[in-house]
Amino acid sequence: MEQVLSPTTLTELRRPRPYPAVSVLTPTHRREPDNAQDPVRLRNVLAKAKKQLESDPAVTRELRMDVVGQLEQALAEVDLAHAEDGLAIFAAPGEHQVWSLARTVPERVVLSDTFLTRNLVAAQAAERPFWVLAVSADRISLWSGGGGHVVESEAAGFPLTRSLEDPDAERKERVGDLPSTFRDERTRHFLRDGDTILASVLRSAPRPVYVTGEQAALSLLDEVGTVTKDAVHVAHGGLAHANADAVWQAVSPLVTAEDRKSAATVARELETAKGRRAFAAGVDEVWQNATAGRVRLLAVEENYRVTVRDDGGDHLVPADTDDLDARDDIVDEIVEQCLDTGAQVRFVPDGMLGDAAGIAGVLRY
Repeated sequence: MEQVLSPTTLTELRRPRPYPAVSVLTPTHRREPDNAQDPVRLRNVLAKAKKQLESDPAVTRELRMDVVGQLEQALAEVDLAHAEDGLAIFAAPGEHQVWSLARTVPERVVLSDTFLTRNLVAAQAAERPFWVLAVSADRISLWSGGGGHVVESEAAGFPLTRSLEDPDAERKERVGDLPSTFRDERTRHFLRDGDTILASVLRSAPRPVYVTGEQAALSLLDEVGTVTKDAVHVAHGGLAHANADAVWQAVSPLVTAEDRKSAATVARELETAKGRRAFAAGVDEVWQNATAGRVRLLAVEENYRVTVRDDGGDHLVPADTDDLDARDDIVDEIVEQCLDTGAQVRFVPDGMLGDAAGIAGVLRY
């Protein structure tokens, strides 16, 4: 299943495709007993997608067979044993993708000439993704983090490895010219390579970075690195060879502290915006300003969801999920709209926004 939603990947997902481009969304569950329903629900929603393809007169038999085959391949790739809170399957002639989401989604089947990406974008933003670069003298690993876990990444050729054996070590030892590991020129080049490759990753997927390693390794990175100089340093050796749990345990206190600092900064900005009359609160007011591209900073409580419908004018009103034209992922739509117009999006603890009813924004003007 896909893991990293970089700007390049998102652009590729959003490009127009030959009709029909099918988006299938379904909620999933991480734990028993709720996850027992996931296999049946997934098969049912895929059956619904196939039925819509069969009943659509614009879909030829050849196209239908192609896309149905892609949906079946996607189903075979789904790993419900490691499910998160939602699942997105995209299928079009000749291609398919499966995304596991750490944010619940409404059950939905959409046939269009583009994939439905707003739930994917909102889930990625809610995870507050970051990178962890774990360095040692013989291995540099990269970890993709967010949503309370990390997974090792193979982006740009990571992990980097090398042998510590020096073919000239015996002679150097005889003449007293054998440097310590982190004073060796080969090690300097190795860590500089890791820093350079990380820079290429950040160009396509910018995120906060944590760097872990022995203090000597971190000091050397300060000398030879560029992007790692601005990263949060975690003096902890051994993680370049460690498993995901060990890496997460090492960085999680700092990630939690950064999240608290970010939430406090958001609270101050919202309060200042109220005094400047540059503040929007509630889903209807925020939606109007987001649509107009006026939101500079969007704050959303982590578990805030609301179902609405358009009242026929310029406002949203509360609705039931089975109402005609109900929009039960309007929050995700607002998140995507704000990110598309260059706004910052911050997910904050439930209850933090008080009278703002779950969602608020700082306006540009």
